[in-house]
Amino acid sequence: MSPNAATILQEALNLPRKDRAEVLERLLATFQKPPDPELDKLWAQEAEDRLEAYERGGLGAVPAEEVFARIERQRGK
Repeated sequence: MSPNAATILQEALNLPRKDRAEVLERLLATFQKPPDPELDKLWAQEAEDRLEAYERGGLGAVPAEEVFARIERQRGK
């Protein structure tokens, strides 16, 4: 890591948590391809469809605690 990058990193680490998250998000975005509006539209529609299915009782839900417990059990294997 260059001295300049090390300085920037140290300054970033001293930021409040919310600001560090913003910096991280923006840096990660530079590694991604430009957004695809059509793909974004499809994901938004999928989210709406799932929410509607949940609200009318056609889609179940699992409590977050149960999901995290399953993950921990799987990681323990």
